[in-house]
Amino acid sequence: MYQHHAERRHRLMQQMGEGIAILPTAPEAVRNADSYYPYRADSHFLYLTGFAEPEAVLVLDAGTGKSILFCRDKNIEREVWDGFRHGPDGAREAFGFDEAYSISELDTRLPDLLSGQKSLWWNIGRNPAFDVRVHGWLDNVRQRWRSGEQPPGLYHDLLLALDEMRMLKDDSELQHLRRAGQISALGHLQAMRTTRPGMMEYQVEAEILHTFIRHGARYPSYESIVAGGANACTLHYSANNARLNDGELLLIDAGCELNGYAGDITRTFPVNGKFTAAQRDVYEIVLAAELAGIAAVKPGALWNEPGDAALKVLVQGMLDLKLLGGSVDGVIESGAFRQFYMHGIGHMIGLDVHDVGQRKQAGQWRRYEPGMCTTIEPGLYIRPADNVPSALHNIGIRIEDDVLVTVDGREVYTADVPKQIDEIEILMQGV
Repeated sequence: MYQHHAERRHRLMQQMGEGIAILPTAPEAVRNADSYYPYRADSHFLYLTGFAEPEAVLVLDAGTGKSILFCRDKNIEREVWDGFRHGPDGAREAFGFDEAYSISELDTRLPDLLSGQKSLWWNIGRNPAFDVRVHGWLDNVRQRWRSGEQPPGLYHDLLLALDEMRMLKDDSELQHLRRAGQISALGHLQAMRTTRPGMMEYQVEAEILHTFIRHGARYPSYESIVAGGANACTLHYSANNARLNDGELLLIDAGCELNGYAGDITRTFPVNGKFTAAQRDVYEIVLAAELAGIAAVKPGALWNEPGDAALKVLVQGMLDLKLLGGSVDGVIESGAFRQFYMHGIGHMIGLDVHDVGQRKQAGQWRRYEPGMCTTIEPGLYIRPADNVPSALHNIGIRIEDDVLVTVDGREVYTADVPKQIDEIEILMQGV
């Protein structure tokens, strides 16, 4: 079941060539008093192990090719209160590790594992408390110098190597991402079917979350944005506590997490199921920009090309709406468009909704490759201002899909949610 995780560990050790890697999972987080947030393992740790329990550390020895897990002991008494634990023996067998030990043995065993290694790879600077422990293990080895023992002399940032690996999704990851996209789409479809004037934003959010959970995705991949009317002009609005008014638009940015993998979809539609003329004009511009951005996603294309393609459409739309004056090139060069469009075209998506990966290499935009997954999400956010016609006040529209780069081009795997105006109106009217 977890063969793909073992293959990833093997590939990483091949890249390392020599040395040892140490990667802890995320700590548990207190919400308040003695209540904890629902536990979510570190994404890099999940990528290499599939092991979702807290208090765990992965060690990879590139010289021997061994993968070693340190985790919580099997404890029947605690399992009565907190639920099942694999324990070291169970984890070794279930997840394909070469060795597994109690997390209580970590401080004892790590100096021995570090001794004689030429290089050490770990998440340098990402977890200060863990850095202290690593330096303690290294000092332990240094104190054995009379016996001829030496600690690693070279340090590497493990996460930089993992970021590159995670940018290209393998077949098992694509299965999870497609399913997360499908379930996220079902939540948006339910929102469109049920939204009516007079409802509260949080009631629509409840429909979305209910749909996610009904289909096996217990948690959203980020805090859902359910923004009616003027609230849609706040990019990260999350209060979700306003009443939805007749004649206004509703912007929903929401996605589920399934088996650690994120969905991320945005749709904007009229609360009463019918676009006004002004809303239609703005919407068509954003939709055209999204389609232009998606069309630019393909193998070999530079990272910035979808954003550039979408921006030209948006700026032409701003000129057509009389929001700005001048030429497309002039507006782009001046940055005046940022009054109405102030974010980028999208981000990588995977185990994190804003997934890892450098957009530039050696100062140059990197190229899309098959297996990369990205979002395309242009928008227009028109707040009242002296240069804004009153008919356009407080119109906020964003349209977002998740896109896989394929050998031949692209796959929009969140396309189950309609985004053409006629399709949205037909769905909302129940025809």
